[in-house]
Amino acid sequence: FPCSVLCLFSSWLFPAIHPDCALVVQHMKAQEECYQSLKHEESNRSTRTGCPTAWDDIRCWYRAEVGQVVSVSCANVSQLFANNQGYIYRNCTEDGWSDLYPSYEEACEFTEDEETEPETTYFSNFKQVYTAGYATSLISLISAIFVFTVFRKFHCTRNYIHINLFFSFILRASAINESTDSSDACDFCCSPPQASCKSAVAFFQFSILANYFWLLVEGMYLQTLLALTFVFQKKYFWWYILIGWGLPTTIITAWILTKNFYDNKGCWDDTDVAFIWWIIKAPITASLLVNFLIFVNVIRILVQKLRSPGVGGNDASHFKRLAKSTLLLIPLFGMHYMVFAFLPENTGAEARIFIELGLGSFQGFVVALLYCFLNGEVSTYFIIFVG
Repeated sequence: FPCSVLCLFSSWLFPAIHPDCALVVQHMKAQEECYQSLKHEESNRSTRTGCPTAWDDIRCWYRAEVGQVVSVSCANVSQLFANNQGYIYRNCTEDGWSDLYPSYEEACEFTEDEETEPETTYFSNFKQVYTAGYATSLISLISAIFVFTVFRKFHCTRNYIHINLFFSFILRASAINESTDSSDACDFCCSPPQASCKSAVAFFQFSILANYFWLLVEGMYLQTLLALTFVFQKKYFWWYILIGWGLPTTIITAWILTKNFYDNKGCWDDTDVAFIWWIIKAPITASLLVNFLIFVNVIRILVQKLRSPGVGGNDASHFKRLAKSTLLLIPLFGMHYMVFAFLPENTGAEARIFIELGLGSFQGFVVALLYCFLNGEVSTYFIIFVG
């Protein structure tokens, strides 16, 4: 996978460190050791003769006496070279180190990237797709929030819940775009972790949690609307707020504290310690299971109401619209993630990234479309308003 997707994108999809990052870390470590050797030589008078230790931006040439010929195998230089049988030589003369002979390119041959070109092209095209998807989703969600907040006709508990769901999708899209659009994500990934790096990962995890829990709230609200004929919706609204924002805040706080005290390493983007990862994964999985049960129950209630002899006319068409919306929203409520919930983290990684970035990038657009722009009340109001 491209490192820009790998670094901050959901750690439950990928290993803790990318091979490219491992090479970068190895290179930085070798450079630091070389400079430490040179510093030690400069402080020791007995080692000031001959050629001092030198770093040539690829590997370290340690101190040698005048007249000595130093040889280095390509296998000991870098994993980026294709030919590991070649050697590079350097003479220590009275004037210092001689030039390399032959050069790294001639002796070792850099690996060609021709085989990975189709893969690079695929990810480049794929990035354009999910970038367009998230841009479309953001524009649609912001427009839907504008409609529901500016026009007083749409001020009601149902639309207030929709607005919070839209905000959770905006947070999720912003968190993913921030990680995937980084101009030098690999350097950010491989450099020593800072507080900003850990904060970005924590924010990403919070946005994912909030999105799932507001999807759960939508399912709970739909069931309440169908099951209870008379209900004070404002009374339940603050419970929905507590579930949608309060629970994710509590969960992410517990995860941050646990990470800090028991697994405070790297950028917090690994899944090495299973019980810490399940602090986030278990609530998401539970919300999906509850949502699935809610949808089964909602469909059961709708079927009963539609079969009832007392239901007809406007009531029947109202229930049919609810049934259609429910069936359309089932895949949007994360049911497809249940396929991967209990599988090993690296299983089906390509499918996961396709679902999360490819299909998931347009999820906010579809939600805004179903809840706002294709809403009968909204379309009727604007037809009258424009007319």
